[in-house]
Amino acid sequence: MSRPAPEATIGAMTNTSSRAEWRATAGLLALSAVPVIAGSARLTELATGAEVTPANARFLAVPLPVVAHIIGATLFCVLGAFQFHRGLRRRRPRWHRITGRLLVPCGLAAAGSGIWMTLYYPLPAVDGARFGVLGVSRLAFGAVMAAGIGWSVVAIRRKDIVSHRAWMIRAYAIGQGAGTQVLTHLPWVLVAGQPGVGARAVLMNAGWVINVVVAEWLIRRRPARPARPVSRGSYGDPARVAADRPALRG
Repeated sequence: MSRPAPEATIGAMTNTSSRAEWRATAGLLALSAVPVIAGSARLTELATGAEVTPANARFLAVPLPVVAHIIGATLFCVLGAFQFHRGLRRRRPRWHRITGRLLVPCGLAAAGSGIWMTLYYPLPAVDGARFGVLGVSRLAFGAVMAAGIGWSVVAIRRKDIVSHRAWMIRAYAIGQGAGTQVLTHLPWVLVAGQPGVGARAVLMNAGWVINVVVAEWLIRRRPARPARPVSRGSYGDPARVAADRPALRG
């Protein structure tokens, strides 16, 4: 029975890995879709001078923080989805670096404006007290997101790629909280209607916690070891096959 050429085996593994990475990127973009659409609608509302309602009065009165939040979060989540594509990073390292430099201020703008809005905007009744469970959670996750971006910058300047990757994954997971919060809210809304203060706090926190747990799993899982290429001509030559193998320790 003929043995497949090592080049063909490695090529098939590479193609499978590339497809999996593109599926992951597409999944992150899909997770971003609802918040991006909602944010675009809010920007259109602000730009066209929509009628003032209880839901939008705070944004129309002081629009800059929400505009910074929407634009920063949109760019951070959409462009950030491509930063985790390993094949794209290897083929386009310059693109990865340039995009990364753009994502740092975008992520900091999203986190900082989120903290500002929590502290200073009049909050809707369903959000509860400013320093209630949801308010404190927003402040905490926003602070961790900003700190994670900062630590990732420090790490990459030290050439510590492992730490850079880990902190950017954590920051991105928190930044994607709004996408997962759509998924945590949807079953509740379909079954029980709009959540109250307590339920909303639980559902909002569930979105962040789910993302952080997945992020920590991705950071800690052991990457699959790539197949070791076999030198051409090794097959059929026992001496060369033995030389290609790592020495066994007794």
